[in-house]
Amino acid sequence: MAWGKARSKRLAAPLAVAASALLLTVSIAANAQYADDWWAPGSGRAFPASADYPNGAGSLRVLLTGGPMETKDHPFFTATGPNGRACVTCHQPADAMSLSAARAQERWDATAGKDPLFAAYDGSNCPALPQADRASHSLLLEHGLFRIQRHWPPRDSAGKPITPDFDLEVVRDPTGCESGAYGPAKGNVSVYRRPRPVANLKYLLAIGFAYDPKQGMPLPLDPESGKPMSGNLMADGRAGTLNAQMRDASATHLEVLKHIDSADMARITDFEGRVFTAQQSDAKGGPLDAGGAEGGPDKLARSQAGQLGSYGHPVWSEFEAWEKPVPGLTPEQAAWRASVARGAKIFRDKTFLISDSAGINSPIGFGNPVRNACVFCHNMSQMGNDVAPGQVDLGTTNQPFADPMPWLPLFRITCKGAAHPHYGKVIYTSDPGYALTTGRCADVGKITLQSLRGLASRAPYFSNGSAKDIRGIIDFYERRYKIGYTEQEKQDLVNLMSAL
Repeated sequence: MAWGKARSKRLAAPLAVAASALLLTVSIAANAQYADDWWAPGSGRAFPASADYPNGAGSLRVLLTGGPMETKDHPFFTATGPNGRACVTCHQPADAMSLSAARAQERWDATAGKDPLFAAYDGSNCPALPQADRASHSLLLEHGLFRIQRHWPPRDSAGKPITPDFDLEVVRDPTGCESGAYGPAKGNVSVYRRPRPVANLKYLLAIGFAYDPKQGMPLPLDPESGKPMSGNLMADGRAGTLNAQMRDASATHLEVLKHIDSADMARITDFEGRVFTAQQSDAKGGPLDAGGAEGGPDKLARSQAGQLGSYGHPVWSEFEAWEKPVPGLTPEQAAWRASVARGAKIFRDKTFLISDSAGINSPIGFGNPVRNACVFCHNMSQMGNDVAPGQVDLGTTNQPFADPMPWLPLFRITCKGAAHPHYGKVIYTSDPGYALTTGRCADVGKITLQSLRGLASRAPYFSNGSAKDIRGIIDFYERRYKIGYTEQEKQDLVNLMSAL
């Protein structure tokens, strides 16, 4: 705070000391409430060591290991391109380092649609639409989706064209973006996806297998370091390292015309590697690290990444202590905690038949169908993403399993060679997913599995935002695999996932 020259030195000294003490208290308090939820580029404020953000279920905690960090001139928080965005624009701390549809609506209302968040390139349904109209941004405002422009035909990581083994035709084009300069006729495909969180990255970068068991192939190697890549960073696997992801985001979402330099990438990597997010408290159940449980991001920061959730570390064992009653709780707290503990067991133990899911049942596969539980794919201890790298098709974008989404484009994929192992020669999809990276028909609809932390802060869910709330996730799996959950089991799973 700048003090006027007329201020008395006698008053300024104790006030300065008090201000410093207050800042220290805010930065180190385990349950500090951050006053302003929105981080605008160039705000220059310090990123706290710990801050809690309220959400519909309770509160999220964002933890920065190593203490508070100044953000002035930091490349994650500073706009470097013409659209005025920084990385933080689409990766907000209050939204678990992602962006919720509700937050986008708040920003539209607060700025009359002039926030850099709504940049024409990908913050609108199509750059060719009238940008001042709210309807031109409906996919971001209502479904939390950004436009992702991919090359058609696909290109490899070096920019070399790939000859796909399928044809792609546009069947439905509600945004108009598939018909003009941003569509297949001009060498592009526009698809619409949720922003993935940039937190808990040591888990997303961890490698649990020396090969890709979903393809039966060796892991791809980083061309810069020569090291294997985890495959868990981006929805369609187009960038396998943080450096590649930053280059991609800089050239597209930030519209920076020059390459991001190595020094800036190193500073962003350092910051992202120290950020951990998880739900910290529940409005019904209280603190998630109480009563013997180990919820919250502190456990994530301390734990080893990449461990398969077994051998004494079962997935969501953080809440095992809540299987037994804890003295001193209100009936509501006790009931909610018991529900979370049951949800963890259902997640691990209730099996069902998984069928016609590429990346699980094919190409190498475990049989079709295979009987297992949610933990089969969401198997990494503390985190719930997949220890085994690679992409999976759950049917969230491909018919007949995908929910009706008339607001998204629809493509007809026709395999030129062998038919798809589960869909045949012709596939209808709103997003070809991994196939836009590999050019393979067998990869149509495959998407990198999401991490499960901080869910209560970043609705909607799935890569295409088709589940508006956590119950919508459960309902999709119920329809897709005919699991047979009871209403109580569904609520237990909702409570569990709200606590992550």
